[in-house]
Amino acid sequence: MQKIILSLCFVLTISAAVSAQSLHIGAKVGANLGKIDGESFKNEYKIGYLLGAYVDLGIGKSWGIEPELLFSQTNATIDSGWKAIYQDAPSSVIGSKAHFNYLSVPILLNLNAGKLLTFQLGPQFSILMNKDSKLTTNVGNAVKSGDLAAVLGARLNIGAINAFARYNIGLNKINDIGDQQKWKNQAWQLGLGLRIL
Repeated sequence: MQKIILSLCFVLTISAAVSAQSLHIGAKVGANLGKIDGESFKNEYKIGYLLGAYVDLGIGKSWGIEPELLFSQTNATIDSGWKAIYQDAPSSVIGSKAHFNYLSVPILLNLNAGKLLTFQLGPQFSILMNKDSKLTTNVGNAVKSGDLAAVLGARLNIGAINAFARYNIGLNKINDIGDQQKWKNQAWQLGLGLRIL
C-alpha cells in the first residue's frame, strides 16, 4: 500500500513540475514536538529539530504541490512498559531517552487562501536513519526502518520568508517486534522557511 501511495505521489509531483506556472526553492528549519504513542514510551511531547529544503510548484492561483526533503528528530522517554514487553532488555533502559532520526519526504498539496495564507495537506514518507542502541540491545531491531504519516498544516507567507505550523500523525505502526503494542509517531512542527530562488 505504501508503495502505491508513494508511486501516485511521485507521478503527481512530476506532473505538477511539468505544468508548473511558478517554481520556488527554499530551505526550512524548525522544532519538532514529537512523541511515540505506545505503552513502552512516556505519553509526553519532546522537542527535537527539523531542517531541510523544499520546492514550491505553483500550478495556478489557488493551488500547488510542495515536495520537501527534511531531516527530523523525534525524542522519547522509555517507560516501564518496555520491560513488560521485552523481558530480556536491561532494566537500565527504563527512564532513558530514545532518539529517532528520520529523513522525511512530505509531498504536500498547497491550497492558497490569498497571498498571505496557504493550507497544506498530504502524505509524508520517512526513513529511519539511526538504530538507537537502547532500543536494540537484547531485543534485536525493535523499530521499523520506514514510516508513513499524514500531514495537515498552514503556512504564513511574508515575502521570501514563510512561517509554518503542521501536525503529523503516523498511519502505520513503527515497532518491528511482536504485536503486543502499536507504536505510532505524532508530531507538531513549527518553523520558518526561506525562499532562495
